[in-house]
Amino acid sequence: MRTAVMRRFVAPLSMIAAATLVFAGCTSSSDNAGGNGSTEKDSVSYALPAGTGPNWILPISSPDTMATHNGAIQATMYPRLFAFNGVSGTMGLDQKASAAESYEFSADNLSLTIKLADLDWSDGVPVTSRDVEFWYNLMRFNSEKAGGYSAGNIPDNITKFETVDDKTFTLTFDAVYNPDFMLANQLSLIDIMPAHAWNKTSDDGKVGDFDREEATAIEVFDYLFAEAKDMKTYATNPLWQVVAGPYKVESWSDSGEVVLTANDKYTGTDVPSIKTVTFVPFTSADAEVNAVRAGDVDYGYITAADLTNEAQFADLGYRVEPWAGWSITYMPYNFANPEMGPVYKQLYVRQALQHAVDQETISDVVWHGAAKPGYGPIPQEPDSDYISDEQKNNPYPFDLDTAAKLFADNGWTAGADGTLECTNAGTGAGQCGEGIAAGKKMEIVVTTQNGSQETDNMMAEIQSSLAKIGVTMTIDARPLDAVLTEAQTCKTGEGSCTWELVFFGTAGSWYFPAYPTGERVFAKETKWNAGQYDNPAAEEIISQMTVSTDTSIAQEYSKLLAEDLPVMWMPNPVYQVSVIKNGLDVATQDPGAEFYPQRWSWTK
Repeated sequence: MRTAVMRRFVAPLSMIAAATLVFAGCTSSSDNAGGNGSTEKDSVSYALPAGTGPNWILPISSPDTMATHNGAIQATMYPRLFAFNGVSGTMGLDQKASAAESYEFSADNLSLTIKLADLDWSDGVPVTSRDVEFWYNLMRFNSEKAGGYSAGNIPDNITKFETVDDKTFTLTFDAVYNPDFMLANQLSLIDIMPAHAWNKTSDDGKVGDFDREEATAIEVFDYLFAEAKDMKTYATNPLWQVVAGPYKVESWSDSGEVVLTANDKYTGTDVPSIKTVTFVPFTSADAEVNAVRAGDVDYGYITAADLTNEAQFADLGYRVEPWAGWSITYMPYNFANPEMGPVYKQLYVRQALQHAVDQETISDVVWHGAAKPGYGPIPQEPDSDYISDEQKNNPYPFDLDTAAKLFADNGWTAGADGTLECTNAGTGAGQCGEGIAAGKKMEIVVTTQNGSQETDNMMAEIQSSLAKIGVTMTIDARPLDAVLTEAQTCKTGEGSCTWELVFFGTAGSWYFPAYPTGERVFAKETKWNAGQYDNPAAEEIISQMTVSTDTSIAQEYSKLLAEDLPVMWMPNPVYQVSVIKNGLDVATQDPGAEFYPQRWSWTK
């Protein structure tokens, strides 16, 4: 990302690239395929990640429905105010996918005036400033219920919404922010929503201005959330029939199969070439690869292990294109766990565990090169001005002797069964640390997503390495949606908060906007700081990143979190190793893991 300059400017989105991170040329139900490969040129079948299924249609997500494919499908119906992606080869603004047409910062950079593009809802009502205000009001009165919310950030940092006219509005901020952060990380979270159809509190209730008062805005929000929980009605509920994007729902099953059809009332410029797109779920990667081999999907993926047999897929009429991501992969520690939280709060424990993760071997052998080691909070590929030398150089290389010594030096001794026990309890030098009782065993539980042989093998490898230093690791494999729900229990209060480490990174754990800040992941109050990491120094640096254009601050952030280990850093896989039928042009695969089916086309 280029260094932004605080300035006043007016720009159509097509002329702005808020980031110049060039990405190299890369460009997921049932065990039956479910979606036959297309035999017509106006349809495409797309394989979803194994063990997942789209389960949320409302543009405002709950904390446990923030899977990438949910957001990507939503965006085909409810365009984002500012869409950022890497489909052009750089991470930047995308005018065709955005609801905004142009914008202008004030001279003091404390406000921003935005003009909307000429879009209509599918019922013929124009998209107006009121549709953006509707999102803003629902969020400011219900932020604690929404996924991705981080205290102090959007909508908190917008102090005033002023309508200029039907197509123009002004946002006033509580401080001067880095413009790239505001556009790419904040305003890109806003989706237009049809106030004229959704601003009500019940199915048969009148539409009004309920969002403008807190009590009734809460009622509207709760009503929409309740309706969004019923997937089987997505194709029939009148709420979801009002869209402004290039697609609408034709069918949406509880199993996770989604069929989108072109919105024939679409008035934007991102007109779809493909009429029907079917998103097909699979219970395992093996099931999906079998469907690929049978020719039952047009746009699918293979396992990393299948890269050694790439020629067979070429013979089946597919081309292989790894889909690299602007992402990091990690396992959060649950610092709030009533039993193991005090253990994980000890930096030496996290250091020892990190030293036992052989990232290079796992990347090369388990992932067959379809993953790269990751040592901190900034994406490491491609290189950028944000990453520190400390993160690049890996402060905790694989070293079982060092890991064992860290435990031995801090009061742990192997018991009769070989598992480490705290034998020198206390808070002094050489002791186990605060809250750790004598006799406490180093037994950890990892709750991990299932459906991927690479993930299974990676966990087995880490389990084996940990056993060599006296750490007993239990693997609890579950579907991705269940893992995401479990990870949120400490934040939502809907659960026991007893998980210890969670892994939801088979396709990468966190995909960033163009500006890779940590306010939605590692800030204390954010929903996706699942393990409740709390470091005032990190809070201060994260805050500075949002307002300053000095890239050295990002490097400080990179160094601090690479060394302090808020999570266990893991190899970062590609989003997927795509296999695409010959003749299907999918343009560039977005490093932000969005997909744009309206831009796919059959060339022969």
